[in-house]
Amino acid sequence: MTDSQFPFAETSIYIDVFSYLGLPLSRDFKRDSVDAVVMGIPYDLGTTGRPGARSGPNAVRQASANLRWEQRRWPWDFALAERLRAIDYGDLRYSYGDSDDMLARVEAQAVEITAAGKTLVSIGGDHFVTLPLLRGHARTHGKLALIHFDAHTDTYEDEEKYSHGCMFHRAPKEGLVDPAHSIQIGIRTEYDRAAHPFQVIDAQQANERAVADIVDAIRARVGGMPAYLTFDIDCLDPAFAPGTGTPVVGGLSSSRAVQILQGLADLNIVGFDVVEVAPAYDHAAITALAGASLVLEFLYMRASRA
Repeated sequence: MTDSQFPFAETSIYIDVFSYLGLPLSRDFKRDSVDAVVMGIPYDLGTTGRPGARSGPNAVRQASANLRWEQRRWPWDFALAERLRAIDYGDLRYSYGDSDDMLARVEAQAVEITAAGKTLVSIGGDHFVTLPLLRGHARTHGKLALIHFDAHTDTYEDEEKYSHGCMFHRAPKEGLVDPAHSIQIGIRTEYDRAAHPFQVIDAQQANERAVADIVDAIRARVGGMPAYLTFDIDCLDPAFAPGTGTPVVGGLSSSRAVQILQGLADLNIVGFDVVEVAPAYDHAAITALAGASLVLEFLYMRASRA
């Protein structure tokens, strides 16, 4: 596919589904003609529940074909290709079974892409991949605000070295994120509320409060800091995202999640990931479609600031 065809022109939803949205498959991200880079991280060795998130990047790419026909995504008033030029980097390679190698390679690649002035959009993989992504983004942008959608806080002081439940315990200790400007949305599992460093909008609040109030709370918390947005697909209720390793009932609808994201478009969000899509437990690819739609929403958010 050439840049002149990029990214949606006359694209079938079932032919040549090789990349996210049919974007050019390329690792030449240092070109001036590239604004954003989509990268898969097929890793799930940090999983504590059902495995399978290593297949998430491919499932999200396949599901994204259903989004290719709509040149102007509702309700945005512009076509993505008019304002944003993106490529699909493909999947990041690491030594099979070597979590330390994954950590090093993800961090190094995140640094290289962000230092080149590009926006990195990552598709996991289990949520442990967010730790090296934060390390890489912080090396380029400095300490970050964290906007975290999830059913779990992932702040557990886990004795395991590699766990998808420990990243946001480690990240503040490493100076990667500022808890005073960070917020978690959709939480509905146990955590130490008295000692918890992040503001929380729990799932009941996220479902009952007006979307505008939730957006205002996130914006007030983040302020003007560079922010990293991470979206664990299990933030959504299993009715909307059954294909994940640790589903928890009582979550957000996909519609509500998208509306919240749209309200954050003008924040200085410097990186994004969607994680924990495990297609082996999916039905009719609805979880993968949700993941693909969240990535597209973020690309529109990024394009709206162009």
